[in-house]
Amino acid sequence: MKKISLFCFALSCIALQSCKNNQEEKAETPAELAVQKTVSSDCYQAIYEQDTLLLKLNTLDNGQITGDMKMTIENMPTKQGNLAGEFKGDTLYASYTFIQGDYKEKTYKNPMAFLKKGDQLILGNGEIQTTMGASYFVKGKPIDFERVKYKFDKVACKE
Repeated sequence: MKKISLFCFALSCIALQSCKNNQEEKAETPAELAVQKTVSSDCYQAIYEQDTLLLKLNTLDNGQITGDMKMTIENMPTKQGNLAGEFKGDTLYASYTFIQGDYKEKTYKNPMAFLKKGDQLILGNGEIQTTMGASYFVKGKPIDFERVKYKFDKVACKE
């Protein structure tokens, strides 16, 4: 009886390990293999009092938006990181992953919304909720694009 139980246990372990290996293979393949080409790049700058924000947005051939942003805000460490998102109508909803100052050990991630008006992008203010470590805009609460500090104007990109 012990031999049968031991055999069933070993067979179960092998089956579970096999399933786990298949999941790992699937997790590595999606976005990494599908490299998208950049269709266009636009650069923006927002200045408010002593604050300067620099933004570069790349539009990919699948419609997704990627980019980089550097936020130099008075009396705060510089925030520098990457944006990834997409336009829904005239609003860009993006996730900003960044580090603060020279401390590269910890990264932060915040949702952002930019309203496009002509050649200008307006960074909106909205209520953000964090659940299980993920931050997002509270559903049903409007994002304010009127009472804002940062309005980005299109500038020439620096190489």
